This record gives sequence, C-alpha cells and structure tokens, in this order.
Amino acid sequence: MFRRLSVGVFSLVSTFVLLGCHSSTRAPETTADSPAAARPALPMFKRNPELREHVSKEPVAEYKVKTSSKLNDMYFIVQLYETKETMKYRAKVEFEGLGGDDTVKLPDMGTPPKPVLQKGPEEYSCIIGLLDNNKRFRDLKKVYVTDKGKQLKITTLKHYIVTEDYRLVGQ
Repeated sequence: MFRRLSVGVFSLVSTFVLLGCHSSTRAPETTADSPAAARPALPMFKRNPELREHVSKEPVAEYKVKTSSKLNDMYFIVQLYETKETMKYRAKVEFEGLGGDDTVKLPDMGTPPKPVLQKGPEEYSCIIGLLDNNKRFRDLKKVYVTDKGKQLKITTLKHYIVTEDYRLVGQ
C-alpha cells in the first residue's frame, strides 16, 4: 500500500512540475482602461555618472533678498554649488552675517540634475528643490529665519524615491 501511495504522489507532483514548466509567462495584455495603457511611452533614461568631470566654482542657483537692517547693507542669501558627486550640491546660506551650509542630495531621474531655488512662505525663506522630468517643481528643503531670536534654520521638507520608469514618488 505504501508503494502505491508513493507512486501516486510521485506522479501527481510530476504532473504539476510539467504543467508549471509549460505555463505561459507572457505579460498580461493592457486594455484601454488600464493605468499602463494611459501612460505615454517614456524615453529611455540612463543613470547619471557618479562623479562630475568639471565642478563649477560659481553657484548654479542663487536666491537673494535685502534685509530690513538699517545699519548695514545686509542680505538673506541661499546659494547652491556643485560638488564632485553629480547628485549632491552644497547649500551655502547667510542672513545678516550669520552663515551656514548643508548638503542637498537630488534623486537620480536619469537626466542631468536641475536644482531650483524659490521664494518661501516667510519674508526670509527659500525652498530648495528640483525640476522633475515633467518640468514640475519638487521641494526638498526649506531655509528660513525664525521670528524668535533671528536664527537661521534648514529643514527637510520631503524625500523622494525614483521608480523604475524614472518617476518621482514622495515619501
């Protein structure tokens, strides 16, 4: 009886293995209603090189506002500089002589990075961001001066990941 049972189990397992080997692995067809069909064909992107061949000494972006200081000609300034690493920038900030800096890392979307500085919601604030592959502004960090104590602050607003089709997804 044990022999008949083991032969039966063996033949059953063999049948499933053979059927599994001959199953179709075609991708499901997309219909006009499916999200995959609604997306336009994307150009082929490739990752950016890890290091830059030439690092510019000039800022690639600058935001500058004159402060209300009556004694001196003072400014709130945010400048972005390239670093040796392609997807990293150095943010140099200053407010009435008080300075600081930070590193800004952009996601690799398969096209050359496009960092952008925009006016923030407060009088002395700036949003550091980038243009995505659809030319849409995506905010990353906020540089601002606090009302209390006039301190210079840098806050991370969002993090992004890049999907396989080089689209940004906020986290």
